[in-house]
Amino acid sequence: MFFKDVIGQSAVKQHLLQSVQQGKLPHALLITGPAGSGKLPLALALASYVCCDHPSDTDACGTCPSCVKVKKLIHPDIHFAFPIVKKKAGKEWVCDDFINEWRETVLKDPYMDLHRWMEAIGVENQQPQIYVKESDEIQRKLSLKASQGGYKVMIIWLPEKMNIECANKLLKLLEEPPAFTLFLLVSEEPAALLPTLVSRTQRIHLSPIEEELLADWLRKKYMLSAEDADEIAHRSEGSLLKAVENIHLSEEQRICFESFVNLMRQAYRRDIRSLKQWSEQIASLGRERQKNFLVYSQHMLRENFIYNFHRPEMNYMSSTERQFAVRFSPFINEKNVMEIMDLLSEAQQHIEQNVNAKMVFFDVALRMIVLLLKK
Repeated sequence: MFFKDVIGQSAVKQHLLQSVQQGKLPHALLITGPAGSGKLPLALALASYVCCDHPSDTDACGTCPSCVKVKKLIHPDIHFAFPIVKKKAGKEWVCDDFINEWRETVLKDPYMDLHRWMEAIGVENQQPQIYVKESDEIQRKLSLKASQGGYKVMIIWLPEKMNIECANKLLKLLEEPPAFTLFLLVSEEPAALLPTLVSRTQRIHLSPIEEELLADWLRKKYMLSAEDADEIAHRSEGSLLKAVENIHLSEEQRICFESFVNLMRQAYRRDIRSLKQWSEQIASLGRERQKNFLVYSQHMLRENFIYNFHRPEMNYMSSTERQFAVRFSPFINEKNVMEIMDLLSEAQQHIEQNVNAKMVFFDVALRMIVLLLKK
C-alpha cells in the first residue's frame, strides 16, 4: 500500500511527507477518523515510505526490495498488532498466531473494519482483544536491530481493544522508544484509549473522503455510470466501506434493516409476544453483530428524522431504506428523537459491558412502544 493508493486525504499525505523529509516525524502517531476514511491504508503507506530504499518526494518507489516485501506485508521491520480471540484455553495467544489471516484480509481489503476481520478469523460471539502477552511481543520485536538498517515500524490496529495491562505496558515503550522506531496507532474510538497513552502520541485526523473522489473511484472500480456513482458516493458519507456495501447490500445490512423494521412495526402494534421473540432473536446473535445493529438503528433514526425536512441532499439512505422511510419517518419527531437515540445508545453501552442481551433488547422493545407513539 502506497500513498497513491490512499483515496483522497491529500493534505494529510502532504503533511506526513514533509515531516519525513524534514526529519520531524514524531515517534508515535495516533491516526483517527471515521470508518472507511483510509486510516489503515495511510499507516501502511507511511510505513512503506519510511522503509523505502529510494523514496521520491511524493511516494515510495514501489520497486526496491523493501517495497516488494511491503506489498506482501512480509517486511521484517514492519510489525502488526490487532484484536484477536483465544480459540483454545490454556494458551497465550498473540497476533502472530493470526498473521496469515491478517495478511490475506488486509491485502484483499485494507479499508476493512472489525466486523470483516472477525468474519475472516471465523469468530462471532467472542469479544476481540489485544492481550497483555502482546505487549511483551511488541517489546521483543522492537528491541531487535532493524534488518534493513532503517526504521522499525509497529502498526497497532484498533488500540482501543488493548486490555488495561497491555496498554499500561505500552506506555513505557512510548515514553522511551528504541531509536528509529515508529508507532502508528490506528483507532476507530480514540476516546476509549487511556488519556496517558494519547498524550504520548501526535494525532493525525482523517476527514471523510470527498464525494467527487469517491464517485470517481466507484466509476473506475465497478464500471458504474456517473449518475449511479454520484448517488452511491453521496449516500456513503465519505466512507469507502459504506460505498462498497451500498453497491452490494451485504448480508449484515440486510439483517440490520429487517431487524429494525420488525422492531418498529411490532412496537407500533404493541405486540408484546412478538417483541419478546424479536429480543430473543437479536440476543442470539454475537456481541459484535448486536452492536452493529444498534449503531445501524441510530443511523436510521437520524436519517428518518432528517427525511421529514424534505432535503434529499441531507439524507444517506438506500432506495430500500427510503421506501420504508416514506411511512415511518412521520413517527420520528422532535419530541421523541433524542429519547429514542439515548435508549439505543444506552443499550449499546450495556452490550459492550456484557449485560444480558435478552434483558437489554426486551427493555429496548418495551420502551420503544411508548416512545414511538409519543406526539
